[in-house]
Amino acid sequence: MFNKTDYRPTKAIIDTTAIKHNAQHVRTHLPKETQLIAVVKAEGYGHGAVQTAFAALDAGASVLAVATPDEAIALRKSHPVVDILVMGPSPVSFAKVAAEQGITVTVTSATWVEQINAQKRFDRKCKVHVKIDTGMGRIGVRTESELSHLLGLLDQSDNLSIDGVFTHFSRADEENVEPTRAQFQQFMQMVACFPEKPRLVHASNSAATLLYPEYALDAVRLGVSLYGIAPSAVVAKKLPFELEKAMMIETELAYVKKLPAGERISYGGTYETSEEEWIGTLPIGYADGLKRSLIGQEVLVGGNRVPIVGTICMDQCMIKLPCDYPEGEKVVLIGKQGDEEITIEEWAERLGTIPYEISVTFSERIPRVYK
Repeated sequence: MFNKTDYRPTKAIIDTTAIKHNAQHVRTHLPKETQLIAVVKAEGYGHGAVQTAFAALDAGASVLAVATPDEAIALRKSHPVVDILVMGPSPVSFAKVAAEQGITVTVTSATWVEQINAQKRFDRKCKVHVKIDTGMGRIGVRTESELSHLLGLLDQSDNLSIDGVFTHFSRADEENVEPTRAQFQQFMQMVACFPEKPRLVHASNSAATLLYPEYALDAVRLGVSLYGIAPSAVVAKKLPFELEKAMMIETELAYVKKLPAGERISYGGTYETSEEEWIGTLPIGYADGLKRSLIGQEVLVGGNRVPIVGTICMDQCMIKLPCDYPEGEKVVLIGKQGDEEITIEEWAERLGTIPYEISVTFSERIPRVYK
């Protein structure tokens, strides 16, 4: 559970209206019969699972998806009725609990089903989605013979019932369309092996949802783009509608000082003032998710971009100010201020990573404030 106190000036402000906007636009972009699965794993990609789930459901999502059994159990407490799918592997010990809680789990192997079948009959069956590996190389059955064996075991099971089947595209966010087309064709060949089509057949992640509406099938899984983030620069250039960013990271100046030339800042003295400079201290550091390698990254003060200077500390960092600002002045690390904007994508490019990683690494000690 995210910290809910109001004592830290450092906050993640989450715009649930933006989440609704993104979900609603996806709904209108898809065939009317296609369901929307809202992916709220990893605490809603750092935005808060419970609150973002409510926003997505309000906007027309019909299923919530998470990565682990623990995430599903936590989400079930606030969402007692909606379908919840655990997309990652679940231990055998979770199947009976999932059945009791009405949580759907993912089947990845015949061995898992054999172990469930060896248990005493559950009071109610556990719904499962069969995972097909069409090229991700992560989890799931890979051949028609594997699938046939698995389906035979599921047909004999007193404890499991098939509710869906899915795969995951590994390169849908790239310029080259052929790998995704090949995965889709392979997936549909595997789906044809089912004696009876499962209720939900789904393949599309955020990138495929936005770029390949023809692959929508019974449902799509909207993850990172639910929160207003394009899966890649390629996708960002081809968006069928504008995504609204849902997260802003803001803090305030905790301390301001004027230093003469030749003063060194922070651990290791990595920054030296070249002239008289105003230096501000911010109460956010790498324990909050501000990576130490973000030295030089700009933040917004008074609508102006100013750089982080010196080594980023665990709990604080310093910035070079253009002039004297009062303590308590708002500072935006991610988001808009005036005519300027700093995006998660900008951070990701500086760090040589993807926006996904940025959003999920803001720690729980940053309060999430919802509007």
